[in-house]
Amino acid sequence: MALEFTTSYIHDSLAIFRQYKLMAERAMAQVTDEQLFAALDDEANSIAVIVKHMTGNMRSRWTDFLTSDGEKPNRDRDSEFVDPPATRAALLDAWEQGWACVFGALEPLTDADLGRTITIRGEAHSVMQAVNRQVAHYSSHVGQIILLAKHFASAHWQSLSVPRNRSAEFNRKVAAGEASQR
Repeated sequence: MALEFTTSYIHDSLAIFRQYKLMAERAMAQVTDEQLFAALDDEANSIAVIVKHMTGNMRSRWTDFLTSDGEKPNRDRDSEFVDPPATRAALLDAWEQGWACVFGALEPLTDADLGRTITIRGEAHSVMQAVNRQVAHYSSHVGQIILLAKHFASAHWQSLSVPRNRSAEFNRKVAAGEASQR
């Protein structure tokens, strides 16, 4: 995804969220259904469990974003780490629903909303702080998804950015206008 120059925090945040969503999807597409649900050990989360946790967080944080606490009373965070949806299709459907909450809450906002106060677990946050909190949270989990997918795909892994040992070639293409910068 090419960087779009902007001075709008909301516009940039939306672009960053979309970039992380796409990176996770591209990583998940490279693993088998079995690998999507496999954990490396008893203490590790599978990609599916990470997705279930992220979507639970997304529903809680972004539903009624400006008007209710970001930790909804009906959220059972502990249950997000067990029993993910049983199929890739169900998991990806939940993924899409979670992201719809994110984008549905952010898209109507303007930079004038950044100083508004919202709460998460009873603690006051500016809208900007809340968005930053979620960018950091989701990016860490997307990194986990990518690491696991890369591990499982092994030699079949297709890089999500500049492939290893291809930086010079990529830089030449960018300089010649043949590739977009990432």
